[in-house]
Amino acid sequence: MLVNPIKNGTVLDHISAGNGMKLYKILRLNELECPVAIITNAYSQKMGKKDIIKIDGAVALDLDVIGYIDPGVTINKIEDSVVVERKHLSLPDTISDVIHCKNPRCITSIEQELPHKFKLIDRENKVYRCIYCESKFK
Repeated sequence: MLVNPIKNGTVLDHISAGNGMKLYKILRLNELECPVAIITNAYSQKMGKKDIIKIDGAVALDLDVIGYIDPGVTINKIEDSVVVERKHLSLPDTISDVIHCKNPRCITSIEQELPHKFKLIDRENKVYRCIYCESKFK
């Protein structure tokens, strides 16, 4: 398989196998006007199998969403066919409007315009807590 290198854009690398399409949908990459390549189950010495997303164009990505979905992702910013910036993501300390509180008594159930905010309370087990009602979300 041959996938051309990108000149200017972003490469999401080290995506856990199977999470590439999930990120594609959540980040709404189908709405972009620029070319987007999704490579699934690519061979990786480090991971065995991985997914890769290549975006050939400048685009703003929500790193908190990516870090929440797959904390091991590496973001490579490409300019003139050279990697100029590399970020290794981890679980974000807080997330907003990525997950929703399931507690029916939470204020977010009544006040629909309030953002659903969660704070990371257990990094090892990926447990977040609603900042309003303190319900746990795993």
